[in-house]
Amino acid sequence: MAGEVVMVDEIPFPHQITTTNKTLSLLGQGITDIVIHFLQIKFTAIGVYLEPEVASHLQQWKGKPATELAEDDSFFDALISAPVEKFLRIVVIKEIKGSQYGVQLESAVRDRLAADDKYEEEEEEALEKIVEFFQHKYFKKDSVITIFFTSNTAEIAYTAEGKDESKIKVENANVVEMIQRWYLGGTRGVSPTTIASLAKNIGSLLC
Repeated sequence: MAGEVVMVDEIPFPHQITTTNKTLSLLGQGITDIVIHFLQIKFTAIGVYLEPEVASHLQQWKGKPATELAEDDSFFDALISAPVEKFLRIVVIKEIKGSQYGVQLESAVRDRLAADDKYEEEEEEALEKIVEFFQHKYFKKDSVITIFFTSNTAEIAYTAEGKDESKIKVENANVVEMIQRWYLGGTRGVSPTTIASLAKNIGSLLC
């Protein structure tokens, strides 16, 4: 059904997903990429699913244009701290080793923790477990990473064709927050296209 999916770089993302007992809506989508010598290399497609009631936590931004929201980090801070379920679906476009992704995530999270003076032994241990989880995986095209955020925990899952899903639970609140910041952190987020899309769609929701 054409109306039931959104295409992100030829990868279908359903409009809605159901978690344990809630229906979350696709409110942001985009890609991660780099440009080398004018050549764009795309790594992943991203879908951000949120409880529609997230709008009730963002009322002070009602009526602001999407371009302004995209540049307003306090808006994304409020989005990250909103007590709603959040679900990221990340689909691999360019094959890479899982260890590369794990190290990227670790470095991004560690830098953010260190900047806020929150990088202690517990955070280091939680990050080591995540790196270990990805260490021996190989991200083929179309394999899927999901990150499901509830209160102070994150469940990271990885699925590839022909393989069973593998999961890890992250229960360090500081690490969970910084993973959210890596993907949803406004001007410091890893995917500007996703941030722009969130600003546009949540802005519409607020109106």
